[in-house]
Amino acid sequence: MPEKTRVWAGRVVSAIPIAALLFSAAGKVAGAPQMVDVMVGVLGFSREALLLLAVIEVTCVIVYMVPQTAVVGAVLMTGYLGGAIASHVRVADTVNLVPPLVLGILAWVGLYLRDARVRALLPLRT
Repeated sequence: MPEKTRVWAGRVVSAIPIAALLFSAAGKVAGAPQMVDVMVGVLGFSREALLLLAVIEVTCVIVYMVPQTAVVGAVLMTGYLGGAIASHVRVADTVNLVPPLVLGILAWVGLYLRDARVRALLPLRT
């Protein structure tokens, strides 16, 4: 695959977890009823924690979007999404642990495609 095509494919794939985390953060900040019901009622977070979680999500996204810090951003995003998975496992909500798992995978696939340094560290053999 040509480098330019690979980078653009990586940007498109990376946009999916970026958009999902920004949408999630916006729902938390806006106090969207469905978001609050799940976060507070099902997962057991306090209403006060929602703003902090939104700030963490936006911070992870910003760090991930900057090319110089994208690897650190992917690690932070993976950690955050791992916590989301653990929260769903804790309450036996196994159906909803799939989206954060997929978003974490997409974050790394997108970074792999758009960053030659990551490809050099994790070469795929053909």
